[in-house]
Amino acid sequence: MSRTKAISLSRRGFLAGGAGLLAAPAIAQDTQDTVEFRDQVSGTVRRNASSFRALEWEPHFDNLRNGAILIDITSRALHYWNESGDTYRLYPTSVPISEDLTRRGRTRVVLKDPEPDWRPTPAMKERNPEWPDYVPPGPDNPLGVRALHLTWTYYRIHGTHDTRKIGRRSSNGCIGLYNEHITELYEMAKVGTQVLVI
Repeated sequence: MSRTKAISLSRRGFLAGGAGLLAAPAIAQDTQDTVEFRDQVSGTVRRNASSFRALEWEPHFDNLRNGAILIDITSRALHYWNESGDTYRLYPTSVPISEDLTRRGRTRVVLKDPEPDWRPTPAMKERNPEWPDYVPPGPDNPLGVRALHLTWTYYRIHGTHDTRKIGRRSSNGCIGLYNEHITELYEMAKVGTQVLVI
């Protein structure tokens, strides 16, 4: 049976809620839970399947050199630790729509793109021939306002203008964040930040 949880989502509310998660014991939830995010500006309620909790970096990384990003596909969450370990962030994400589009393992940030443009991969065009060949930076761009390119070809951590995707299996392989979250992560992460997708 699914439980419903209400979480207020604004930049301040999310950060305060994240701090509360750090201070509280880990919350065990199953992946079928429905999480409601209420945007305090618009009052819109977003319902997404997700179950994320604060994690420690030590089980996943040998060190925090250049910072570390852990992406948990099951809980649909991205965890970030800075190099000194005194900054931790937890963000809800979109994840690949299917296992065949999901890549797991270790990679790193190789490029920070402040105004991403988008071209569908050959496989995307094959599945969706009606998609455009190119979308410039702007409000129609599927990569949102910022993107972190990984060593894996075509894989990125990026924003999205379609906030309905966050907390869902909705991407073609990339990890999507709310635009305000990718903007924050973009400022903290650097080229060389280690990334682990589990």
